[in-house]
Amino acid sequence: MKNVADFLYLLDGSQRAIVSFLHQKLSDEYDLEAKIKWRIPTYHRRSIVCYLNPIKNDGIELAFPKGSLLSNSQGLLHRKGRKQVAGIDIYDLHFLSKIPMHELINEAIILDDFTPK
Repeated sequence: MKNVADFLYLLDGSQRAIVSFLHQKLSDEYDLEAKIKWRIPTYHRRSIVCYLNPIKNDGIELAFPKGSLLSNSQGLLHRKGRKQVAGIDIYDLHFLSKIPMHELINEAIILDDFTPK
């Protein structure tokens, strides 16, 4: 798998729709570079800002490797027993319109800009 288009080809239904939407938003609006790493789409600035991970029941987790350092003032991020990574489980596109995604992604980008590699 070389790019996000290859990854999308492997997905069906809601997972494909969610990844397509988030990929466009992360690449175009936030100017993050998309790469395939660990067989999933990762989005970079200086380092990995976030990634899209398929989960059970046709969902996608929007995960932040430095999620433990994010404020999580919205209470949306879940760590699932992980020490650093935190994410949001997304099962349909309608949910995305209800979350303050702009705040989360901007905070993750700012954190990436000011954290040493």
